[in-house]
Amino acid sequence: MTAAFIFPGQGAQQVGMMADLAEASPPARAMFERADAQLGYALSELCFEGPPDRLNATDISQPAIFTCSAAALAALSGVLGKDVPVPAMMAGLSLGEYTALYAADAIDFEDALALVHKRGQYMQA
Repeated sequence: MTAAFIFPGQGAQQVGMMADLAEASPPARAMFERADAQLGYALSELCFEGPPDRLNATDISQPAIFTCSAAALAALSGVLGKDVPVPAMMAGLSLGEYTALYAADAIDFEDALALVHKRGQYMQA
């Protein structure tokens, strides 16, 4: 089977995103824990509970969308294990390109999150 992964860009965020998956999937929850620890604030809380004005700020929304996409990938791997399809292609809309690079193993999670975090800060300024 041929698969393709497409990742969203800024504007896809909404309060409550990925809360159910993070609760049900230990691998997804672990991605949020890694992001919270690296960023030094509770990104997971902003994703799951808001407030909307804070989540919609570019410096928060960009790492949030990246982390949510990485968490979805982790959950998929957790469920399918070695049966996760290897995508024939990956794409991302703007910010989603960073997630595509992460999913393709071209960059690790910590480095991608650091880049996305800085990108959001610079765009917010």
